[in-house]
Amino acid sequence: MAGSSFGTLFRISTFGESHGGAVGVVLDGAPPGLEISEADIQKELDRRKPGQSSVTTPRKEPDMVHILSGVFEGKTTGTPMLMILYNKDAQPSAYNDIKEMFRPGHADYTYLKKYGIRDYRGSGRASGRETAGRVAAGAVARKLLEQRGVRILAYTSRAAGIACEQVVPEEIENNPMRACDPAAAAKMVSRIEMLAEEGDSVGGIIECRVNGLPAGLGEPVFDKLEADLAKGMLSLGAVKGFEIGLGFGAVDLKGSEHNDAMSADGFVTNNAGGVIGGITTGEELVFRVAVKPTSSISKAQKTVDKNGAEREIRTEGRHDPCICPRLVPVIEAMACLVIEDHYKRLEAQGV
Repeated sequence: MAGSSFGTLFRISTFGESHGGAVGVVLDGAPPGLEISEADIQKELDRRKPGQSSVTTPRKEPDMVHILSGVFEGKTTGTPMLMILYNKDAQPSAYNDIKEMFRPGHADYTYLKKYGIRDYRGSGRASGRETAGRVAAGAVARKLLEQRGVRILAYTSRAAGIACEQVVPEEIENNPMRACDPAAAAKMVSRIEMLAEEGDSVGGIIECRVNGLPAGLGEPVFDKLEADLAKGMLSLGAVKGFEIGLGFGAVDLKGSEHNDAMSADGFVTNNAGGVIGGITTGEELVFRVAVKPTSSISKAQKTVDKNGAEREIRTEGRHDPCICPRLVPVIEAMACLVIEDHYKRLEAQGV
C-alpha cells in the first residue's frame, strides 16, 4: 500500500490494522552501536496507549513492544529494526452493525472509493492505532537526538474550547489532558466528560517546542524543515492544520512587526518559529497542530450505506472523546523522526 513509508535517510514503514493481529514499524537508518532496549521504547508507548483516563478510549491494550530485528546484545546493528505490538483487546464484532455504512468524518467512504474494499473493523489502516508504530520509531530517534542535546516537548494548549493561560512544563504529565496549564486541564476534563455522556467528541490544539537545534539544519525549496514537519503532522488522521511560529497570526502584521530583527547577540524575536528559508536559525522551534474532534461518536448522525441508501448511524465502539492527550506523544515522535532525518542529511553533506 503506497503511502505507508516516511523519511529519507531515517525512514519508517508502519504496518498493521486496528483490529488485526498486530501493528508495528520497520525503521531503517538507525546507526550501529546505539544502546537501546524495549524499555526505552515502552516508556513512550505507555504515554500513547489507550485506557489511561476518562477522556481516552476504554480499550485495554498493553501495547508491549517486541524488537524482532536490528538489535543485538542491547545495541543497534545498523540493519532495519522491526518493532511489533500485538493487539490484545480487539473487538471487531463491535462494527458488525455498521459495517455497511459510512461513518461521517471517517475514511470509510474514501478508502472504499480508492481500493474497492475496506477493513470496516475500526477502519483498519485509517485508525489512530497505526500511530503506535510511529511512536516506537520516534523513541529511537529521540534517544539519538538526546545525545545531540536536542529536547522536544509537546502539550495540549487548547481543547473543548478552553485555552491554557500559562505553560507549566512539569505539570504536563500530571494531568489527563497533557495540558500545560493544570487549571485549564481540569476545566477541559469536565467539559469533555459531559460531552462524552452525550455521545459527542471535541478537538483542540497541540503545541510543540524543540530546543537545542543548531543554526543551519534543514534543506531549501521542497525539503524545507517546516515542510517536512507539516507533512509528518498532517499525515496523522486527526490533524487538520499546521502552523509554525506566529503562523496564521502573521497575516495581520506589518513586515516591520513580523520580521525577526537581529543584534550582535542573535535574534531579538522569534516570530518565524526557529526556521527561515526552510533552515533552522538556532532559536527555539515552535509549531502547533489543529486536532479535529474524534470522528467515531455514539451520537446519531445521518449517513448512507454502500448502496447509497440514507441511514442513521451510531458508532458504539470504544473511542476517545478527545484524542489530544494521546496525540501529544505522537506529535513528539513525528518531530523526532523529521529532525533526526534532517541531521542525517546534514551529515551526508559532510557538515
